[in-house]
Amino acid sequence: MLYHFLYPLSESIPLFNVFKYITTRSAISFCISILLAIFLGKKFINFLKKKQFGQFIRDEGPESHKKKSGTPTMGGVLIIFSMIIAVLVSGNFISKPLIATFLIVLSYFGLGFLDDYLKVIKKNTKGVSARGKLLWQFVTSWGVVIWLLNNQVITSEIYLPFLKYPILDLGFVGFTLFSSLVIVGSSNAVNLTDGLDGLAIGPIVTSLVTLTIITYISGNIEISDYLFVPYVEGIGEVTIICTALIGACLGFLWYNAYPAQIFMGDVGSLSLGGALGIISVLSKSEFLLLIFGAIFVIEAVSVIIQVISFKTRGKRVFKMAPIHHHFELKGWQEPKVIVRFWILSLIFMVLALMSLKLR
Repeated sequence: MLYHFLYPLSESIPLFNVFKYITTRSAISFCISILLAIFLGKKFINFLKKKQFGQFIRDEGPESHKKKSGTPTMGGVLIIFSMIIAVLVSGNFISKPLIATFLIVLSYFGLGFLDDYLKVIKKNTKGVSARGKLLWQFVTSWGVVIWLLNNQVITSEIYLPFLKYPILDLGFVGFTLFSSLVIVGSSNAVNLTDGLDGLAIGPIVTSLVTLTIITYISGNIEISDYLFVPYVEGIGEVTIICTALIGACLGFLWYNAYPAQIFMGDVGSLSLGGALGIISVLSKSEFLLLIFGAIFVIEAVSVIIQVISFKTRGKRVFKMAPIHHHFELKGWQEPKVIVRFWILSLIFMVLALMSLKLR
């Protein structure tokens, strides 16, 4: 809105020229989303309580979590709604990377909403089947990546952190499969991490801060050339989505911090994880995601190790997976697990940002 309707008036009203700049509109999107999330949060929680949209707690989970049963869930609706309003006000919808990110987020939002609806409203504890989820996720990501390649928004080359130049061109088919795996893997890894009050939000915010910096650099031809970061036309506008999501997540954390008044649900974790995945693909940061998103990687790998070990040896490596439950059962209090994971996510963010200069 600001870019499409007010910036064109800058010739007659010079003040409106500020809406040309991504930095200005990113700051505006952050402010809008965090204020919306905070001010709408209480009303949204009361609405969920009235409708009895409460979290179902698994019997096999830690005993301390049983008291959380009935806590309002589907808080991801608040996050994504706040983000959408902020981006509608601040974004430039000529940008193909912005449109691609929106498509992934909205598709995964729809999947998460359906899954939560089946669990919470229909009392179907399994929700959407694992096969159905993966099919939905892969088809969406595959279609979006094909659209990006056909429109020459991105190339099929892949980069490694700390190296200046691409190491390999995967080709059309190879890159669509690889990037789809990145997006789907990111979405499900965030979903696995969302198990404690505010646990997932911390690493999501640090990951988004990293991607905010990377997308801004990638969208600036001079800065990207100086830092040997691949230039992607139009990706600077994705910075606005990143800051909107940061604001929305922090506003949500206002109510999700321990002890949580609301959970994000699959509608939040799947869509936010999908956002991290598609933005990483757009900015050629697929492998860098392994660093700044290391918390999500560790959580996902812990589940994989646990499943393989139990099926092949009949033994568990961890007391419980994902790994945050392992530390709980070792005697760590929930707030301690959360804060320590947040600290680790900050360290991983710094390591990832170091790679932008150490090339």
